[in-house]
Amino acid sequence: MNREMLMLIDAISREKNVEPRVVLGAVESALASATKKLLGGDVDVRVSIDPDTGAYETFRRWKVVPDEAGLQNPDAEELYSDVVDEYPGIQVGDVIEKPIESVPIGRIGAMAAKQVILQKIRDAEREMLLNDFLSRGDKIFVGTVKRLDKGDVIVESGRVEGRLKRSEMIPKENFRTGDRVRALIIEVDPTLRGAPILLSRASPAFMIELFRQEVPEIEQGLLEIKACARDPGSRAKIAVLSHDRRIDPIGTCVGVRGSRVNAVTNELSGERVDIVLWSDDPAQFVIGALAPANVQSIVVDEERHAMDVVVDEENLAIAIGRGGQNVRLASELTGWKINIMTAEESAAKQAQERQALRELFMSKLDVDEEIADILIEEGFSSLEEVAYVPLQEMLEIEAFDEDTVNELRARAKDALLTMEIAKEESVEEVSQDLRDLEGLNTDLIAKLAEAGVHTLDDLADLAVDELMDITGQSREEATALIMKAREHWFADDASDARS
Repeated sequence: MNREMLMLIDAISREKNVEPRVVLGAVESALASATKKLLGGDVDVRVSIDPDTGAYETFRRWKVVPDEAGLQNPDAEELYSDVVDEYPGIQVGDVIEKPIESVPIGRIGAMAAKQVILQKIRDAEREMLLNDFLSRGDKIFVGTVKRLDKGDVIVESGRVEGRLKRSEMIPKENFRTGDRVRALIIEVDPTLRGAPILLSRASPAFMIELFRQEVPEIEQGLLEIKACARDPGSRAKIAVLSHDRRIDPIGTCVGVRGSRVNAVTNELSGERVDIVLWSDDPAQFVIGALAPANVQSIVVDEERHAMDVVVDEENLAIAIGRGGQNVRLASELTGWKINIMTAEESAAKQAQERQALRELFMSKLDVDEEIADILIEEGFSSLEEVAYVPLQEMLEIEAFDEDTVNELRARAKDALLTMEIAKEESVEEVSQDLRDLEGLNTDLIAKLAEAGVHTLDDLADLAVDELMDITGQSREEATALIMKAREHWFADDASDARS
């Protein structure tokens, strides 16, 4: 019987084109499964077959667990204190094996054994096909729709399947069985049943790969796509850079009579693409990203990582775009928060900021409006600058003598010290759990305290816009912080549900 089993293993491995060891493992699993059924309970069994003789041994296994954890599965676990004397040197997590009587092959249910073996072989074939596919290094998955699964599309390429989720499709895009599909491979998870390759047609990286296929200069390294922002199926922006001065990056990506960009647009259900020249100057990059709107001026706020962009009335609607699409995509492309405004709005905002700064200098430095305005006109925008800029720079101000400069610097330092003490006192009023919240620093905690936010629940109750106004954070940062503060609510609900 053992010799016949080896012959059977060899025949199956040849027929299915898999390694004999894989079939051998499947048979071991079938024998172990049959033994578990005979023993009953949730036991752990291992079967070892000699590949040369076909003889096999069966072992029952127990995992060693710590005493304080207790036995969660008495059929397959042993407490450390119960086995340490019998097995000196054994550690928690080790496995104890004891030989038991093997199940005769003739008593194995033929169908059960067959199913286990065939499943193992199918898994091995699937893994082999997947590894062969991945070894090609393709980033784009090209195949045909095999079936629809709860809104997702299962795409088949050869004998490998990929899953295109509804959320990763272009809106209003519908596929039918047999349709040809191209999509980006975003993840490979061999543990997933069915289609182990996850696909996307909505990812910005998919557009970048499509341009890479259409524009040989990108593959050659002469051009580079530095960034991409998409509103899938509607509009997108890409930023390109040329590493060869002889090559026009925008014209090269557009192609003769728009052939290259049209090929990408047609693949993406008519999605329009704005091709922008990338620049390492953030202001210049933003100007290009807002095209086709013409920009009058830009004010850059490095601290908030934001820009106030001034356009005339004629360009206001173009700069913002339908539903804010143009400015949103430009912001995603450049990584800067962009505020579009008219010249009048910009002037009003600058006047408001100037007045706030004037009041700050007048109150904290105890000076009149004339001195405050001189500081503002000389480019001072904070108490820190007044206190710590090089002395020589302030001495160059014609309206100030040396005594005035020294007095202003001393007052600025005193004001900063007083403000820091007040900040520390306000932080002490904040609850410990809020102070310990991941993502908060001393400055943010002080701003929250000043706004009356003293506990984790106070923060969790805030709306995103309210938190943005208090801290000056981006919407994404404010949203993440509020969700972090609300985590204990969900934990409490889950605890109540269990009890």
